[in-house]
Amino acid sequence: MSSIPSLGFSFSQALSAQTAKKAPTVSEPKVNVAPASVLPQALLAADSWQRGEVQLRCVEKWNETHDVVSFRFQGITPVKFNFKPGQFITFKLDINGVKTYRSYTISSSPSRPFSLVVTVKQIAGGVVSNYLAQSLNVGDEVTVTGPDGVFNLVDIVADKYLFLSAGCGVTPMHSMSRWLCDTTTDSDIAFVHSAKSVDDVIFADAMASMASRSQQFNLNYVLESADNQHQLTDKYAQTGCATGRLTLEALTKLVPDYQQRTVFVCGPEPYMAAVKLLLQAAEFDMTQFHQESFGDSSAMGIKAATEGRASTEQFMLSIGDKDISLSGDQTLLEGIESEKLPIIAACRSGVCGACKCQVISGTVTSTSQMALTADEIAAGFVLACSTKITSDVQLKMCNYSPTRS
Repeated sequence: MSSIPSLGFSFSQALSAQTAKKAPTVSEPKVNVAPASVLPQALLAADSWQRGEVQLRCVEKWNETHDVVSFRFQGITPVKFNFKPGQFITFKLDINGVKTYRSYTISSSPSRPFSLVVTVKQIAGGVVSNYLAQSLNVGDEVTVTGPDGVFNLVDIVADKYLFLSAGCGVTPMHSMSRWLCDTTTDSDIAFVHSAKSVDDVIFADAMASMASRSQQFNLNYVLESADNQHQLTDKYAQTGCATGRLTLEALTKLVPDYQQRTVFVCGPEPYMAAVKLLLQAAEFDMTQFHQESFGDSSAMGIKAATEGRASTEQFMLSIGDKDISLSGDQTLLEGIESEKLPIIAACRSGVCGACKCQVISGTVTSTSQMALTADEIAAGFVLACSTKITSDVQLKMCNYSPTRS
């Protein structure tokens, strides 16, 4: 047992780069609510939105923690939102005249279909997270596309759930938990969330409420700081708490039957990598292990994974009538964006699948195929943000129609 590693992840270390350059936070934890403008009859008669682009209006905005903000959206034209719990949407934004795309998990549940909730953590220097937190207000309108993502309760079937999350990685777990509690009475859920302190726990009230209503909802936290842990147990007396980092000993104590559960993991890349190593060392059945990369930290993980294989050899990337000189150290996305060709790159970390394109000829190497199906991979589809060329390549972009002068 001593050979099994502890979870090699620390919020203090992972966020140390942010401490020196902390982003401004929303000042007061109050809820801003837009006046009711949609008649109940219109909502009940609304069509379902299952896929594609939709225009939304922000109807509520509130603080979850000192640096996390939630937004509730409704369709400008009333719609019922139909998605798989755990999926995400992609925002199409114009920030200071620059078209910007970013994906965020839907933190609400399709069991409450008349609005979408998205929860955003402000990141130091984060263009989109700070824009949304500071500039998007009640009454403002946005365009989103989706939903996307195979990390969900429909595509991953389970009898007993173990949700392991850290930081803002709790958002898909909240959606999944809400769905299970709203639609079933006997879902067997074990939840272990890691955070820096009590003040950094997102959805504490909502999770406590769900656990208090279900005999089979086992709610637990692992906090780096032991201060004020009673604030969590005050919300729900059966809440389990551990201090430090998640270890096998802590996991076994909090969830004794973890080996019999299907595991869903979401959080910063170092956290997920450490959880995976921990479970592998414990001889967990990894066919029951599922993870979702989350936010900018996953991009850092991809960068680290590819740094050792950098190449400066030049190749030619051909897209329609465009020929782009590209080094083996540059991604397809860098080449596409250098020519200002239309492409949505929301997460920029091989997670969302928005930058999917097809290699017609040539060879490439990819660090992520997370959002691709087996058939798409066989057909040559890749994710531009996490793919580099190793020869001259001809690429097809579905949303690009070349015009020759």
